[in-house]
Amino acid sequence: MKQVGEKVVRIEAEALRALADRIAGPMAEAFNRAVDLMHGCRGRIVVTGMGKSGLIARKIAATLNSTGTPALFMHPVEAVHGDLGMVVRGDVVLALSASGESEEILRLLATLKRLQIPLIAMTCDQSRGPARRSVPSLSPGGKASTLGAAADVALDCSVAQEAGSLGLAPTASTTTMLALGDALAMALAEKRGFKEEDFANLHPGGRLGKRLSRVESLMHSGDAIPRVTPPTKMPDVIYEMSRKKLGMTAVVEGDRLVGVISDGDLRRLLEKHGKDALDLAAGQCMTKTPRTISRLEFAAAALAKMEENKITSLVVVDGDGKLEGIVHLHDLWGTEMM
Repeated sequence: MKQVGEKVVRIEAEALRALADRIAGPMAEAFNRAVDLMHGCRGRIVVTGMGKSGLIARKIAATLNSTGTPALFMHPVEAVHGDLGMVVRGDVVLALSASGESEEILRLLATLKRLQIPLIAMTCDQSRGPARRSVPSLSPGGKASTLGAAADVALDCSVAQEAGSLGLAPTASTTTMLALGDALAMALAEKRGFKEEDFANLHPGGRLGKRLSRVESLMHSGDAIPRVTPPTKMPDVIYEMSRKKLGMTAVVEGDRLVGVISDGDLRRLLEKHGKDALDLAAGQCMTKTPRTISRLEFAAAALAKMEENKITSLVVVDGDGKLEGIVHLHDLWGTEMM
């Protein structure tokens, strides 16, 4: 059975290689036009497909949404029974059909043309158009499928063969559709200048959202910040550290950070001065160049700094060095990065 599994994967891998070659070559113009059409969309990308193509269409719509392009899935059967009202001028329709002859999809064409909705088709009909390979067509007479011919942009998802002994079940063809949808979504995100922070804003929940949390959402702020001034005597420093339970304290002049004192600093101080250390002031014992971070940084960046410097806390400051908070290693446990 492992030979069957290997054969399936190799067939699908070859289909993807051929798709990449088409995007780089004969389909490049059509691909770029599709991206431009989606980029210029003033509404939403409405993705539709029937059967297995419909399942792929749902995933493509989800990928577009998660990378900053408003999109929705429209079931073609439900569409002709009222849901077509979700499509309005300014939208772009992306229709998936392996044959390009799916009756449920074709029934939408008249309305889309009447509403002047741009149409991008993803089919496996292998027509001989200028943006396709010169290979035998699955459509009668070597012509483009009805969907491909009606589309403003037709994209080729054709495969040499489906995987599996019968060669009938949609396998390699749906894999190429999925990959082409991902390619469109990523190219569109790149064209929009979609950045990591944009991705984080769209994924506030679950493990991904936690990993992309901002420092400001995790830090201790206000009265929860341990803080002393440079003249503060060490007994009071120790009391402040114990009371706030973060294993350190910031040393400030007004609101400006001038240093920190950590548990490690206390141990080293006692080893060096013994009980005489209690006669010293915070300004004499503090680390004057503490590690800091901006509240707008990602939690992952805070963790990287802590690991690099072998520390358990970072002081959060603004651009002028004003104390805004403290983020502790314990605060990062809930982000599931550890």
